[in-house]
Amino acid sequence: MRIDKFLKNARIIKRRPVAKEACEKGRVSVNGKVSKPGTDVFVGDIIEINFGNSNMKVEVLEISDHVPKKKAQELYKVIN
Repeated sequence: MRIDKFLKNARIIKRRPVAKEACEKGRVSVNGKVSKPGTDVFVGDIIEINFGNSNMKVEVLEISDHVPKKKAQELYKVIN
């Protein structure tokens, strides 16, 4: 699955165009490498997102196209 779509489906970033823009500006990295919006993510990948004044690091636990709001947080685990 594309990183921009995963971020939206997991509700880490609310809209896909915003996730795409974050990737284009170099604020998102997958496994330590700066990613483009089309970068594929797989179960076990580590994603780091820079929100300007804070950073978030998550591990991908599951990938799914259609996710209800209540189950969105089950797609990833926050790592400190």
